Amino acid sequence: MTGRQASCACGQLRVTCEGEPLRVSICHCLDCQRRTGAPFSMNARFAREAVTRIEGVSRSFTRQGDSGGTVTFNFCPHCGSTIYWELSGVPGVFAVAVGAFADPKFPAPRVSVYGIRRHRWVDLGGLPDLEHLD
Repeated sequence: MTGRQASCACGQLRVTCEGEPLRVSICHCLDCQRRTGAPFSMNARFAREAVTRIEGVSRSFTRQGDSGGTVTFNFCPHCGSTIYWELSGVPGVFAVAVGAFADPKFPAPRVSVYGIRRHRWVDLGGLPDLEHLD
């Protein structure tokens, strides 16, 4: 199994995941743009059992998504980095911010969501097998 550790900017909050992600996706929704300060977020979903360790103190924020379900984000109260979250519509699955792994070899996204809100200059042509769920 492949073990990966994600951490916040200050290193206080850490999540260890085992094995390959169930899904790696990018999201262009406006809420993800606001949360990340970037034109899209990149997320890796892992089965809850694959998240073998959560260390450090976190704070949470819950919001309602466009689908009507809720998402609860867990972030570091010291540096503010969002590390992982849970979606009410996908029980038993944790999503982890891919950037928190700080691993240039992390698998590429296979799914893109909310493409209707994609910035015009974002070119996804380098991902020919990307599935678009808009």
